[in-house]
Amino acid sequence: LPERLAAYAQAHQAWLVHYSTDYVYPGEGTQAWQEGDATKPLSVYGQSKLEGDIAIQNSGAQHLIFRTSWVYAARGHNFMRTMLKLAQEREQLDVVADQVGSPTPARLIANVSALALHQTLTQPDSELAGVYHLVAKGYTSWYDFAQAIFKLARDSGIELTLPADGCQPIPSSAYPTPAQRPLNSRLSVSKLEKRFALQLPSWQASLQQTWQELQASV
Repeated sequence: LPERLAAYAQAHQAWLVHYSTDYVYPGEGTQAWQEGDATKPLSVYGQSKLEGDIAIQNSGAQHLIFRTSWVYAARGHNFMRTMLKLAQEREQLDVVADQVGSPTPARLIANVSALALHQTLTQPDSELAGVYHLVAKGYTSWYDFAQAIFKLARDSGIELTLPADGCQPIPSSAYPTPAQRPLNSRLSVSKLEKRFALQLPSWQASLQQTWQELQASV
């Protein structure tokens, strides 16, 4: 599908905005991945996303490829809402603590995408096309992300069944998934911030804003 969309965009001189993933990287080490780093997906999903990225890059179409990760929102099915629901139902939770990345609200992705696309359309001769990382700044683990969610809930007066010491950190090996997930999902956003003159918010500030949206929708 990405290849077909890119061909259409190229034929009609249109811009193509495509969303990719941190899963294209091998997930080792502790340094943040740069857009030019070597890719080595660990799963079929990651490989399929990488093939889409490459097809678009080779198509000749003007494109913005945004690699993002750990997406959540005030609506729908996602980690924040799942953790809140489980904390209201259970007295014990185990959460993976050795995978590190940047929790990123869907609203942030949408807003930055719109801003970037506006700049590309108003600067048609610019060299803004390419691959960018689009995530909130800073890094955390799923375990610490969950703890931050629980703290917001308690500070907001939400009654949780989960006690303060009820969430325990576990390694990825104790929570097997159908697709292997990278341990290191850190993505550098320096290129995006520099090219589009942006200052992305921290994952903590983004969580606070998304939490307020969730509270307002209840």
